[in-house]
Amino acid sequence: MIEAILWDNDGVLVDTEELYFRATREILEREAVVLSREQFVEYLMRRGQSVWEVLLPDRSAGAIAALRRERDALYSTLLRSEPSMMRYALEVVTALSSKYKMAVVTSSQREHFDLAHLNSGLVAMFETIVAREDYIDSKPHPEPYLTALARLGLPADRCVAIEDSERGVASALAAKLRCIAIPQGLTLDGDFSAATIVLKSIMDVPDALMRIESFTTKSTK
Repeated sequence: MIEAILWDNDGVLVDTEELYFRATREILEREAVVLSREQFVEYLMRRGQSVWEVLLPDRSAGAIAALRRERDALYSTLLRSEPSMMRYALEVVTALSSKYKMAVVTSSQREHFDLAHLNSGLVAMFETIVAREDYIDSKPHPEPYLTALARLGLPADRCVAIEDSERGVASALAAKLRCIAIPQGLTLDGDFSAATIVLKSIMDVPDALMRIESFTTKSTK
């Protein structure tokens, strides 16, 4: 029986990944470094690797930290100025909230999460929000999802994660969760063969949950 849904945020609930790419690219351009979409997807979306350390290998940790702060400030500005809700996210989450507990497990800082959800109408439906400040090792490490499970007080087999990136799926699976993948935008060309189910739209999530429930019931008989 599924008791809770653990939602990734960026690319699943809010359409922010392109904004994050734009902010990162602009700051790197000031350093005379060109960041391609392919590099961004490979390092960040697939591997969970720092584009700063890859593309600026000779910079000190302090210098990279300063560039990250510039990027974060620019990203905050973009989040304030551009709408970011994923289509149908509000309708789907609202419909499911009466049946399941809800949590968010994101690689975003809490400040950026809050800005993205200023007018989303979603936050009140989540029992807990696990943001970047709440764990040490980011996705694809399982710690973000393990943190959410601990907060909810539920075992992994009672929960399902919903992700849009390869590193997110890897994180969920490493935490022993079943994982629904909804690749889109920057992650459309990823390899999601490891996911429990791959969907084309968030609108298909309710049906996918019913299918997972059916699999579980049959396997326990």
